[in-house]
Amino acid sequence: MTHCHLINGAKAFAHSAGRLNQTLQDYAATFLTSSGISISQTIIDHHYSIEEEIKAFQKADIILYQFPGWWMGTPWPLKKYMDEVFTEAHGIFYKNDGRSRHDPTKLYGSGGLLQGKRFMVSTTWNAPLEAFEEPHQFFHGGGIDAVLFPFYRAHAFLGMERLPTFLATDVMKNPDIEAITTAYQHHLERVILTL
Repeated sequence: MTHCHLINGAKAFAHSAGRLNQTLQDYAATFLTSSGISISQTIIDHHYSIEEEIKAFQKADIILYQFPGWWMGTPWPLKKYMDEVFTEAHGIFYKNDGRSRHDPTKLYGSGGLLQGKRFMVSTTWNAPLEAFEEPHQFFHGGGIDAVLFPFYRAHAFLGMERLPTFLATDVMKNPDIEAITTAYQHHLERVILTL
């Protein structure tokens, strides 16, 4: 049976209560469970144990992150989580940076130990879709994958494979929760249930 560990990286802060991200986390948990996938969950803003998170990564086939875009990246508690958990897991998630003084053919970033594990991102942004896709708009047509490139590469460093990202846009000025959850269900069906 496939096991998925869901990590909610949202944080209640200033004008953001994190409700949409919790709604999507809950939706994914219910949908995946009803589809025969076992799950575990962490809500970073509530509490987490570094040791338990290392065990959760080891058990999981898929890590599913849920978070809002904050200042063109992840919320700081999620970055802190990664710094703490990934660093503590040296020798478990990665052995080294992959290079060797004795073998120059070994490349930087090839020391990950989590081969065979996958991760997926579900992220919510105030920016409209065209801000990501159109070349003359804010992100110069690079899409969400260009924006989240450092996040993706941190997981590649561990040896993990990235699954396609789910992007919910314009969630503050023009929220449509029903349309977002419907699109998310289709994404989960296409990306996770077909593995």
